[in-house]
Amino acid sequence: MHTTLSQVDYVACIGIPNSGKTTLFNHLTGLRQKVGNFHGVTVEPNVGILKANETSLSLIDLPGTYSLDHYSNEEEIATSVLLKGLYGNSKPSKILFVCDALNLDKGLFLYSQLITLNIPIVFVVTMIDEVKKQQGNFDDIELSHTLGCPVFCIVGQKGIGITELRSYLLDTKEWTNPQSIDIFTLEERIAWSRETASNIVSIRKNDKITQIIDSIVLHPIWGFAVFLGVMFLFFQSIFTFAIPFMDGIDFVLSWLSNQVTSLITIKWLQDLLVDGIIAGVGSVVVFLPQIAFLFFLITVLEECGYLSRAAFLIDRIMGIFNLQGKSFIPLLSSHACAIPGIMSTRIISNKNERLVTILIAPLMTCSARLPVYVLLISVVIPSSLVYFGISLQGIVLASLYFVAAIVGLLVAKLLKSTLFKGTVEPFLLEFPPYRFPSIKNVYITVATKSLDFLKSAGSIILLFSIFLWFLTYFPRYSPNQNDSVETTKQIQLEQSYAGSIGKSIQPIFAPLGFDWKITIGVIGSFAAREVFISTLGQIYNSTTEENDTKLRNELQKHISLSTGLSIIAFYIFALQCVSTIVVIKKETKSWKWALFAFGYMFVLAYSVSLIVKNIVP
Repeated sequence: MHTTLSQVDYVACIGIPNSGKTTLFNHLTGLRQKVGNFHGVTVEPNVGILKANETSLSLIDLPGTYSLDHYSNEEEIATSVLLKGLYGNSKPSKILFVCDALNLDKGLFLYSQLITLNIPIVFVVTMIDEVKKQQGNFDDIELSHTLGCPVFCIVGQKGIGITELRSYLLDTKEWTNPQSIDIFTLEERIAWSRETASNIVSIRKNDKITQIIDSIVLHPIWGFAVFLGVMFLFFQSIFTFAIPFMDGIDFVLSWLSNQVTSLITIKWLQDLLVDGIIAGVGSVVVFLPQIAFLFFLITVLEECGYLSRAAFLIDRIMGIFNLQGKSFIPLLSSHACAIPGIMSTRIISNKNERLVTILIAPLMTCSARLPVYVLLISVVIPSSLVYFGISLQGIVLASLYFVAAIVGLLVAKLLKSTLFKGTVEPFLLEFPPYRFPSIKNVYITVATKSLDFLKSAGSIILLFSIFLWFLTYFPRYSPNQNDSVETTKQIQLEQSYAGSIGKSIQPIFAPLGFDWKITIGVIGSFAAREVFISTLGQIYNSTTEENDTKLRNELQKHISLSTGLSIIAFYIFALQCVSTIVVIKKETKSWKWALFAFGYMFVLAYSVSLIVKNIVP
């Protein structure tokens, strides 16, 4: 999501990958941008507003890049903004350049290109604490004298030096252009960067702790064992720690429904609020704790420096499926949401590699599927513990992620062997240092993603819930004198517009074990997968029990093990997200590939679901 520039005068924030640029951006602007710890997380410019009293400044977070030579999508985006501006505005009036102290030579190479743009620059050096840990020295005064521009040393994760930098940025006085450097050729730029860096920073000892840890986590055997262990604990934690918070939300929703029932006497309005809005949106909101834990765990792994090592480790496996290591990052991002995952394929320069990665990204288990999985697993899988107190439901959840990833890679291998034949490019990756996650950055990322989830529930799902309530409420059924409340509700639902739609489409899904109620939920999921939950929340809203417990109990009466697993199988593979389809069209510049992705995933989902329904007793 972009923020409109409030003024023409804005500052471009640019730096090399893993320099702490986006961490600094978060400190300066607040809940604006996801923090990443490997190359390619920031794939397009985001806008933030830096404010203090009556003064404000627009700040653009550009993708991390090593140069402005147009070799990658990041370089093209950054160069385009610096030379042409953003969203129709003029080019930035100032540059906030970010470089980490341990890679000063690489940062200076990019800086040598930026000074040719004749735009005032402030030079920010991050990770000064890492230099001190290695008993090194960093001469920021000499660096400022050499470059002819102000230099600020900060420790972004701890917020050290941020206040002074913010004050300087918001100062209304004019910035001066840095002094020019008489270098022109590539060799001269490299030589100048290395010589200058050697005069500024010195490291006395190697980071032995990093070497020891890497010898384990990057080991071809032990490293993969660590990776599997981390992923296993990852999914177990989502189930275990989120349950108390989910129970709390469920209690609040139940209380709210009772309050509305007692205060609102107009029957249709009472039904709209309780059965439509609260039951519909509430059935999705109850899963917010698990969504928050998902992003919390991903962010912690990013922040501590492990995920880039995991990318390197998995690169060996990616080669088996004819993919390069760069594809791992977009596919990993797709586990949060396919949309940013697809957009981050811009880091892949090879056209065929990028297109294949786009086409399999929706197969990765995104967070939107998580509420559906959790609900159905709790309905058809016992909550028993197996060895060492491990939850059976957690094991099943982890297996769903694993199956989706493996099938996605097999599809990639098939596509690379048929439609997209070509060579695999080498994977270049720089490891960030290990460090403790920043509490502020973790909070910003989790809060931003959680708010995005709530906004989704408050917009698409709210509107769909109201629309679905209308379809289930009309036309009204006039009950007979002997009809019970439950009978009346059941007949009303079957004779409603929703019932008619579900029954007309249901024959298509009948072989999968879907009744007309499940079919309505599946069709609604194409607006957003979470709608499946809100749809069933309204359809089965027939008791006074707490919402989440009630829905599980009702589904256990109507859904068998084979049908439940069949539904799960369908949701693993089906492309049920209109937004993702639109993004595929945008990124590939063709509806052909968007429709191809929808078509092959629907066939795959239907086929696997049919097989599961017929082999599970």
